[in-house]
Amino acid sequence: MAYRGSVRPYVNFNAKHDAEILHKAMKGIGTDEDAILMLLTARSNDQRQQIKAAYKKAHGKDLVSALKSELGGLFESLTVALMTPSVLYDATLLHNALKGAGTEDEVLIEILASRTGEQIKEITKVYKKEFGGKLEKDICGDTSGHYQKLLVILLQGSREEGVDEEKIEKDAKDLYAAGEEKFGTDEEKFITILGNRSAEHLRKVFAAYKKLSGSDIEDSIKGETTGNLENLLLAVVKCAESIPNFFAERLYKSMRRAGTDDDTLMRIMVSRSEVDMLDIRASFKKMYGQSLYTTIQEDTTGDYQKALLYLCGGND
Repeated sequence: MAYRGSVRPYVNFNAKHDAEILHKAMKGIGTDEDAILMLLTARSNDQRQQIKAAYKKAHGKDLVSALKSELGGLFESLTVALMTPSVLYDATLLHNALKGAGTEDEVLIEILASRTGEQIKEITKVYKKEFGGKLEKDICGDTSGHYQKLLVILLQGSREEGVDEEKIEKDAKDLYAAGEEKFGTDEEKFITILGNRSAEHLRKVFAAYKKLSGSDIEDSIKGETTGNLENLLLAVVKCAESIPNFFAERLYKSMRRAGTDDDTLMRIMVSRSEVDMLDIRASFKKMYGQSLYTTIQEDTTGDYQKALLYLCGGND
């Protein structure tokens, strides 16, 4: 597999040297934000962790705390996100989505629908270590019904592998019978099939479903379900079809409305920068006829904007 991230490990990397550049950028009156953002967006997450260690060794203090005391606003939040190890970043996003009054369902849905089984298992481990609670228990305390059941299935991180030719027709018929064909919806069927089959198997099931019912599975879900369950089912379907398209659509929606949803914009730009940002950019351009780069340019300002554009990695 070719590397599809926009941020790649810096070739002549020297953690000690980078730690000094950051130290200088923060020393004295005023902060050199350009030096900070150009350096951090040109290093991989793993390299940033090494810089953090080198900085502490040289200066006896925590790099993230130092950055926080010098920066502010959205640029500060973005910098802290970039400095967080990626699995811990996901675990922290989930923790923040669950704690306090109300639940940020959008975050739960996005992460659990788009991460691989391996990643979800890692996140669960780090969550327990960092926050002392079980992620599953915390999710169950904050959610209910079929929505909760599907989240719990996704949390197991144990989707089947490959395509089971025998099951394609049956799955498509089961979904059709569970939804469109009858009065009332059998949500269990949707949850079991969409929660457990592999992405490539599901793509074949969706094609068979369309032949059978004449409509897209997405339209059926919209017609049959509502609220968080609907949003989660749609996210799972979209991620099975194309993860880059899923994120391109979320990025577009985070910017193309009155006021920017910076939480979503930042979360996706940070968490996909070393995974599939190049594919997301291609999807964005194809789906919306304009580049992700220019959309970010029109929608954001200042050092925050500069850093996001470096994470985007280029104009299409």
